[in-house]
Amino acid sequence: MTDGRVVTDAREAPDRRVEDPGQGIDVALVDQAVRGQLEAFNQLVARHQDHLYALVYRLVPDRDQAADVVQEAFFSAYRNMHAFRGGSVRSWLSRIAVNAAMDLQRARRRRPFQPYPELEDESWQPPAEASAEPESVVVAAERSRALATALARLPFEQRNCIVLFDVDGYDYGEIARIMGVSVGTVKSRIHRGRVALRTALDPMRELFRG
Repeated sequence: MTDGRVVTDAREAPDRRVEDPGQGIDVALVDQAVRGQLEAFNQLVARHQDHLYALVYRLVPDRDQAADVVQEAFFSAYRNMHAFRGGSVRSWLSRIAVNAAMDLQRARRRRPFQPYPELEDESWQPPAEASAEPESVVVAAERSRALATALARLPFEQRNCIVLFDVDGYDYGEIARIMGVSVGTVKSRIHRGRVALRTALDPMRELFRG
């Protein structure tokens, strides 16, 4: 089950993103929600639901399940609002959402998993330029499918860390807090995951050249 505990790991790398200017607003809304003001919590949901959905969608099989995970994450956050002890509200909510996604992944551990279902649906891709060669479009699609398949075969702990770091732009310290592990564990998972990806994709190295 997910919970609202805060993990405090020191950052070893500088934040690669600009500090959220709305942090003060978030903290004030949390304080109001703890005092029983439901509208304050609803404002938190409105402020962060798109971010959490985009984050979770990278980690679970489909849009409906991602929406369910985000809903469960907000329920968990509301139940554990009193456990917030300061820091980034966004990171706190993200950790709860990732934990909810990991609960789902554990339940599906023995089943095939596609962390990027949008890659199976070409509508997500931007329209090709008129000058684009048909061959280059096909190659790009093959690369996406190969990478998605290789990612799907990673242990979800490694896959989640790689997605959070390489796709969503979180730094090591943020991922450590979100995942509830040490910075060293995050770095180790990313390293092992990348080695496994290189091994899996090596037979298709010609596909990734150029």
